[in-house]
Amino acid sequence: MHKRETFKIVLITLGVLAVIVINAIIFTKDEPDILDIPQTVEAKKPVPDFSAYTDVKEKKEAFFNYLRPEVEKQNAYLLTLRHYVQTLYRKALANESLTEEDVGRLEWLEEEYRVKPTQPLKLKLLALLQKIDVLPAELVLVQAANESAWGTSRFAKKGYNFFGLWCFSKGCGFVPNRRNEGASHEVAKFDSLSRATYTYMRNLNRHDAYADLREIRSRLRANQIPITGVALAEGLMNYSERGAAYVEELQTMILFNEEFLSE
Repeated sequence: MHKRETFKIVLITLGVLAVIVINAIIFTKDEPDILDIPQTVEAKKPVPDFSAYTDVKEKKEAFFNYLRPEVEKQNAYLLTLRHYVQTLYRKALANESLTEEDVGRLEWLEEEYRVKPTQPLKLKLLALLQKIDVLPAELVLVQAANESAWGTSRFAKKGYNFFGLWCFSKGCGFVPNRRNEGASHEVAKFDSLSRATYTYMRNLNRHDAYADLREIRSRLRANQIPITGVALAEGLMNYSERGAAYVEELQTMILFNEEFLSE
């Protein structure tokens, strides 16, 4: 009897230890870092067949409802990064030393948003604050509609590329049917809607071609004026070869589809 009781106690002890170890592993894995790019299982699901809709209003509602949660999720991520950079800036103003973790994160942000690492800390953080900010959902949604023919392009359907994003290494995406002779670019292919939307928003936030967009946004924020899609569209002159005509088309789309864009 004594041996049986001892054996039971050992089994119970081992069971408790196993639960503790498993929980430790689970909680360690589930603890996200502030820099972790948001990605969800839903974002890897096949793109809906938007060409199946015969009613225009239903098609628009379905299209915007499909993309909006992802846009909101990425904007929430940008705000989290922005608030973190603001915290670092307050530390810099107070001449507080950054932690080793802060330094590592800052190095990642410098590379991700193409900010010169050699400039003084305060200037570096101000440069990041101009680049890391939200993009109005209505602007993102109408650009997606415009660039993907309302989600019916093969780039959107097969590669989650709703934004006409290019890549420049062989095999990185789809070869356009009408690519000019001598051109080597491809239309980028992504493994999820999350990754595609993140890349598009990062592109607007860091590429030199969209410095005007960021300047407009910065001025609006400084003057406590709402950051709107119509206003920021003015900074997308370089997104298309059509220039001003493209900007006007986006602005018209925002105004024309207001009933679908507002939740």
